[in-house]
Amino acid sequence: MSEDPQPESSALSGLKIASHAPLDDAQRAGRMKCTRCGCSRMFFCYSCGALVGLQPGDVPRVTLPVKIDIIKHPNETDGKSTAVQAKLLAPQDVTIHTYPCIPELDQSAENIVLVFPGPDAMSVEELWEYFCADGRPRVKRVKAEAESLRCPIQRVVFIDSTWNQTSRIITDERLQALPNVELKSRKTCFWRRQKGSPDTYLATIEAIYYFLKDLHCHYFCEYTGEYDNLLFFFSFLHKLINKAKQAAGKA
Repeated sequence: MSEDPQPESSALSGLKIASHAPLDDAQRAGRMKCTRCGCSRMFFCYSCGALVGLQPGDVPRVTLPVKIDIIKHPNETDGKSTAVQAKLLAPQDVTIHTYPCIPELDQSAENIVLVFPGPDAMSVEELWEYFCADGRPRVKRVKAEAESLRCPIQRVVFIDSTWNQTSRIITDERLQALPNVELKSRKTCFWRRQKGSPDTYLATIEAIYYFLKDLHCHYFCEYTGEYDNLLFFFSFLHKLINKAKQAAGKA
């Protein structure tokens, strides 16, 4: 794995990202038809979740310590959503559901949280106390290089939607019993910010990345880039769009 250089001013600098060379090649080749739906796409089909102009070996695979369910609002524009990037990069651990479809969330079998801000939302640091205060913690053991680590949760739910559309999903009775977790405030690098929204509203792939990074730091060991490749596509597109803006004199 090589570390692709990023602009120094970018919050994405210093990430341990797999080489973007295959994406450079795919960009030069131009848009191609998705083999599943026939639509013209570049890099991947955001409708089908298939790679386009790339081979599986061109894209890194990320193993996550928890399972992730993304509930996508039916009116969320596929081309503006970053959720599919998570599925492409961690296919064994990420599942996307389009609302009103919500997966079965059995809290008697797993510790599950919903990442969403609110007055009763806890921080990542508070997960252990919340789930394991009874002295008989139900935890997943995660094998690391030289130690066996404990994770207080097994499944995480994210909502993929504009903030104006979230109420329809967040008020669904099937999610009401889930404890909420709120992320630390961070500035987004997303180039498609919602009109009128603050720069702390993260894209879905950013929220997933930061949650996992915080989880790792608090419950595993020192973070050394284990989930950086979740931003493989995001960081490349960020760099590409910034260059285009600079060329147009808008940056």
